[in-house]
Amino acid sequence: MEGDSVTLNTDVTEIPEDDDILWTFGTDSSPIAEISREKRIFSTYDGTDERFRDRLKLDNQTGSLTITNITTQHAGFYQLEIIGVKWSSETFSVSIYARLPVPNITRDCSSSSSSSSYCSLLCSVVNVSHVTLSWYKGNSLLSSISVSDLSISLSLPLEVEYQDKNTYSCVLNNPISNQTTHLDISKPCDTSSEDTVTLGYYEGGPEGC
Repeated sequence: MEGDSVTLNTDVTEIPEDDDILWTFGTDSSPIAEISREKRIFSTYDGTDERFRDRLKLDNQTGSLTITNITTQHAGFYQLEIIGVKWSSETFSVSIYARLPVPNITRDCSSSSSSSSYCSLLCSVVNVSHVTLSWYKGNSLLSSISVSDLSISLSLPLEVEYQDKNTYSCVLNNPISNQTTHLDISKPCDTSSEDTVTLGYYEGGPEGC
């Protein structure tokens, strides 16, 4: 996740005296770190676009590489080469997920059904990618929508009956985390209103529809 540290391990306890270590990044195999005991080289590099500036830590004993305060621009393929009596290489695939925003629930009474006992809700998030946005009634999934690549805005409508005593939740999730906004239906919409009311995130207790 963004802001965390990721360590790519060489799985050796100590680099042999005659072996060299080279770390590269991306399809162009840009060097980002190297160790040569013989030449007394223990170096990290910022990368061609300086995306790794002040973010790399190299273990001089094992050759393992740590990327600190990682962001989505550090996602991709990293290659380790161990050059010595025997040559070996290993490729690491790193995926980074942005921290998720809290879903926002709004109501628009002007778009509700003709019956005043129903309320139209809209759950939305902005600037997200590789996520799923879902409505739940209790623990039951009602509907969902997903986006796999581009950073976009998502919204998911729902019409509910205000006297329904179930708890509704809008959940935003990716493979490693989620954010939830809960909603209890406690009063009818004012169908004479055309305003959209924003509902904040809360852990529990009654909230208007």
